[in-house]
Amino acid sequence: MEALGAAYQQHLEQLMQAIQNSELLEQYLDNETEDFYKQMIEAFEPHILELYQVVAEKDPLQLVSLEAALLDQGFEGLFLPRILGYSVLRGEIDENYKYRRPQDHFKAILHAICESANFDLIKLRIGQTVQIGFSLSSDIWLTNFLDQISNKRVKTFLLAQKQEKYRDLQYRVAGYQGYSKQFQNQNFMTAEFPANPTDLNILGSSLIRFLEYRAHWKFNNGSVVPHIEKLIMNESLHNENDFLEIMMIVGMFYDVSAEAVKTITQIFDKLRKSEEDFSSEYFRHLLHLYRSGVEITPDADKRMSKIINRKISDGISDYYNLMDVVHTKGYVHEETISAVKDYYEQHKGLSLENECLRDGIFGYCASFLNNLDTDSYQEYFEINKVYVSYIHTFYNQKFNQNIKDLSMKYIQKLLDVYTDKRGRDYQDIKKFVTATFLDLSFKSEKELNEIFKTKK
Repeated sequence: MEALGAAYQQHLEQLMQAIQNSELLEQYLDNETEDFYKQMIEAFEPHILELYQVVAEKDPLQLVSLEAALLDQGFEGLFLPRILGYSVLRGEIDENYKYRRPQDHFKAILHAICESANFDLIKLRIGQTVQIGFSLSSDIWLTNFLDQISNKRVKTFLLAQKQEKYRDLQYRVAGYQGYSKQFQNQNFMTAEFPANPTDLNILGSSLIRFLEYRAHWKFNNGSVVPHIEKLIMNESLHNENDFLEIMMIVGMFYDVSAEAVKTITQIFDKLRKSEEDFSSEYFRHLLHLYRSGVEITPDADKRMSKIINRKISDGISDYYNLMDVVHTKGYVHEETISAVKDYYEQHKGLSLENECLRDGIFGYCASFLNNLDTDSYQEYFEINKVYVSYIHTFYNQKFNQNIKDLSMKYIQKLLDVYTDKRGRDYQDIKKFVTATFLDLSFKSEKELNEIFKTKK
């Protein structure tokens, strides 16, 4: 966590003064009604949000400091419901949907709300958040927190948020997932950077999640990079489990210095030479990255390819030698398709290498088709031949399903545009889909008829 920058502090002070000097606050203090408090929310929270978004984009490691500053009573509890939600969702949870570590920041924000003079109005906006936060916390944590609350009215509210249904894992999962959807387009992720192996064991998973998130959304990471480079140069971390995945994410997605890139290569070289099963470990992490939601683009692959030392003969070099062919000739080239087939046949179908390869090739397919406009549908007809080649090479149900879903998504886009059933475009699309999707077993005759059936 970083201290809040001076410019941000000054901006906050100005916002707090604006709140304290406003006629709205004066009217609210005179009447203490919900209507006037709502007017304060509408007047000032957008300005707080604007500052918050700037910090989250440019200086995410200062977010906890910003949130701590917002606990000042001079802000009259404004924006606290939102940052309470952020604190609930930042916590790392285990397979039982329980926090791996006590959430002190969640506790600090909730305690500030409980002590606020405006509690009765703030509580109207935090019920679901408190329920989810309590459900993810341990009974001991909750008991200790409630013991600190002396106000009986506040305590009664909190006890009512301890929902018995959330003792059941099924309800906890559903509750958490439903709640988190409200925040899926909001940027509030932050992290702590470990200084030693003990810290890394505790903070590693959260840091990986943060780095994946920043990479996925392609934020400005200028303020994060110095911390990454310091981490890279910390030799005490080089042999730790989570460190490998961190380095892979950094190598693929972050613009670190040439010295830092060189150090990553040296770390990989050492591990590849000293650990007998390192290739398997590497591909396990790579497969996790493919399935974590981060888009491993051709550029990301190329960056990692440059880091991997080919003078070391192992499965990692073999994989990136193949990926270099994919990058240079293109995944649609006959020589690439042939090279992929040769590599694939040298490994077991469900091997880690082949799973990574399938996900990598699918990434190219998805990147092309997701960006193909509806005017260019003839290009889809042509590229589908390439997809069919890979379907026959991989002979894998999951890959087939992914290609099917990808294709159907594009076809639906076409049908939303080309609605004239007598038009040439519509007829071309119908003819192609009817023949091709049936051959590939993507759709049955009945399902195809349903797609192109004229609605009465």
